[in-house]
Amino acid sequence: MNKKNKKSLSAASLATIGIVYGDIGTSPLYTLRECFSGYYNFSVQPDVVFGFLSLIFWALILIVSLKYLVHVMRADNEGEGGILTLMSLAGRNTTPRVTSILVMIGLIGAGFFYGEVVITPAVSVMSAIEGLEIAAPSLEAYIVPCSIGLLTLLFLIQKHGTGSVSRFFSPIMLIWFLTLALLGISGILINPEVLKAVHPKWAISFFKEYQLASFFVLGAIVLAVTGVEALYADMGHFGKSPIRLAWFSIVLPSLVLNYFGQGALLLKNPAAIKNPFFLLAPEWALIPLLILATLAAIIASQAVISGVFSLTRQAVRLGYLPPMKIIHTSEMESGQIYIPMVNWTLYIGVVLVIINFQHSSNLAAAYGIAVTGTMVLTSILICAVALKNWNWNPVCVGLLLFSFLIIDIPLFSANSLKFFSGGWLPLTLGLLIFIIMITWKSERFRMLRRMYQHNNSLEAMISSLEKNSPIRVPGTAVYLSHTVNVIPFAFLYNLKHNKILHERVILLTLRTEDVPYVHNIRRVTIEKLSGTFWRVVAYYGFKEIRNVEDIFHRCGLEGLSCKMMESSFFISRETLILSKRPWYLFLRGKLFIALSRNAMYEPDEFEIPPDRVIELGSQVEI
Repeated sequence: MNKKNKKSLSAASLATIGIVYGDIGTSPLYTLRECFSGYYNFSVQPDVVFGFLSLIFWALILIVSLKYLVHVMRADNEGEGGILTLMSLAGRNTTPRVTSILVMIGLIGAGFFYGEVVITPAVSVMSAIEGLEIAAPSLEAYIVPCSIGLLTLLFLIQKHGTGSVSRFFSPIMLIWFLTLALLGISGILINPEVLKAVHPKWAISFFKEYQLASFFVLGAIVLAVTGVEALYADMGHFGKSPIRLAWFSIVLPSLVLNYFGQGALLLKNPAAIKNPFFLLAPEWALIPLLILATLAAIIASQAVISGVFSLTRQAVRLGYLPPMKIIHTSEMESGQIYIPMVNWTLYIGVVLVIINFQHSSNLAAAYGIAVTGTMVLTSILICAVALKNWNWNPVCVGLLLFSFLIIDIPLFSANSLKFFSGGWLPLTLGLLIFIIMITWKSERFRMLRRMYQHNNSLEAMISSLEKNSPIRVPGTAVYLSHTVNVIPFAFLYNLKHNKILHERVILLTLRTEDVPYVHNIRRVTIEKLSGTFWRVVAYYGFKEIRNVEDIFHRCGLEGLSCKMMESSFFISRETLILSKRPWYLFLRGKLFIALSRNAMYEPDEFEIPPDRVIELGSQVEI
């Protein structure tokens, strides 16, 4: 590798520290403290401290390092990652029945992600600000208002984009991880014997000694790996090598040192369990550390919010969520987007969570079900990809799946016990999102099938119109069609009621591929159906902006000259009426109608000038 490539890799690795590792990087604020919380009834004893440290260390090694960085990140869709990407890859070379099962698994995983992100910003920011209890106990009453205030500011600035702020993220997070390491080293020097916890015998001995109680505490151990999905989801922004380099060179050593430093402090002073992270620092450094921890928590929250925006755009493009307003906040980076509906819905959820739970320990007690649920589903999907896409030996795939699930299932089972202490919240939110995605996809398919079930042959109609043409008017008529080889309803309505035809008719279909980007060479395909009829199919990846100006430009390059001011876009808008159906399908139909009414206006979605749109409506029974 030459100097230029090394420099580029180093710069990209530094960038990943600020974006990818924010969530997992703030876990030391609360993880070890929660292991000793009253929820699990463990006292600060040497064997317990060594057991917890050993479990945390091997969770970071086995789950983050081996599972995600070595295996899961191998599955990419032209460099892109994430649970929906993994779902698409897993379903490519299977039977329709298996594909439908894998789609369900992927959508449940996406729902879990949405449920998790309501808690993540709240627990990160509150854990940081709770350092006030150590620096100035009299300010404890201001923790909740300060948390809400900081997060309100964070959600307010989303509409301005993160580009101007993100350049500061990486340096701050680099300082954060170096601070974690230095604090950890200072603690380890107090009691170097704590390093023995690296040996897995301490974790094994812990399970043998405490048995059922040791199983329950896995619900707190998982807090050390929260944010692990970001490693895979953000792969498209940075690539595999920078993410792996940043983890093994900076993030992992800093986390391990800090956890072990906290453990050494507890061995010396068990009373430090009140907040071992902040008590690890000298008294003079408490205020600077509090400020730095708050900044790191805000950055971690920003990374989660950006992840929700990216996942939502991907779900919209793949047809699992209704179209909604997506604002691109950067002219250079397509990944920097802002979705108002998602932003403020998430904000309301986060504020309600903070008001209801009041303390980060209460939030931590509710945290983990969605995270570990996603981990289980990721294991199943990655093994499906290995079996069908990579053609691995079935025995090897079975062993790999077993090695993943033997860790994931106990973690998920232990966290399931948190259901009544708040774990119901992320599960309920995840279930709601899953129902919305399934409803939109299935009911939309039902609606389109109903609309086109009696559709006549497109070729026969064009041939008939060319022979016996109605009155022709100047200009180009563009009819948006969801499916090729069918007659657009707007075309039928215009012909039936206005009894005219434009000089040139273009039947335009926009398709979203299950890849992030489509090369411009493949952007449009043009087919001349007759002397005056043309079919244009435009292809876009799920991360791209669909724009008719761009389509017209590509058509011009291919020999079909189109001018926006000489074209009229005919769009059909359907009023949906429910047919008689069972009560559960009736409720699903009502939800679909509500989603359709609030979906983004189609011309806005494709950036069609409003003065070029002609809308024709009809009633459709579903």
